Amino acid sequence: MKGERKVEIIEESWRTILLYVVIIIIFRFIGQRGINQLNVIDLVVVLMISELGVVAIEDTGESLLHQLVPILILTLIQIGLTYIQLKSQKLRRVLDGQPIIVIRQGKIDEKQMKKSRYNLDDLLLQLRDKNIGDIREVDYAILEPSGTLSVFKKSESKDKSGSVFLLPLVIDGIIQEKHLNLINKNSSWLFNELKQRGYKDVKRILYCSFLNGQLFVDIKNE
Repeated sequence: MKGERKVEIIEESWRTILLYVVIIIIFRFIGQRGINQLNVIDLVVVLMISELGVVAIEDTGESLLHQLVPILILTLIQIGLTYIQLKSQKLRRVLDGQPIIVIRQGKIDEKQMKKSRYNLDDLLLQLRDKNIGDIREVDYAILEPSGTLSVFKKSESKDKSGSVFLLPLVIDGIIQEKHLNLINKNSSWLFNELKQRGYKDVKRILYCSFLNGQLFVDIKNE
């Protein structure tokens, strides 16, 4: 009896060590996101892999190879989705969500708050975390997909040209119309500005921002 229990303990021990190494490698291979940056899909995958790992450790009567199969399938699915997300901004927005402006020029956007199911208590708490005691100090507050709040005070959020920090105008060749609206510009203005600087094809632009009256442009694969 004691011999069987000893064998079982040894079996669980080496399974624990092996699965620990395998799961660490898998998570490192999947990506470099921190815990607070995980989206819903990432969180589901992490929880499922963790649960499958626990079952594989405890169920010593089942072949470990068979128990690794669903873990590897989940890993391949996650890697595939990550690759597709790199190529598709629309899919990124569906899976990751997108930033939502909850304070615009010092006024709370109730419609966006309700849409994101983000209440006033949470907003005030996160503002206090940033040492902001009065909403009137805030020019723009952006609720990020990760749940963190990015805040720009009235004294620092805009440059002389009226540009808002951290709102790119082009991402992966796609014009960000909402961001253009924030600086009272449109796509025609952007096309003209880019054309004057020798950028005729927006789809070739990886990233473009506007600050201090200057466009910063980063071309893909350069």
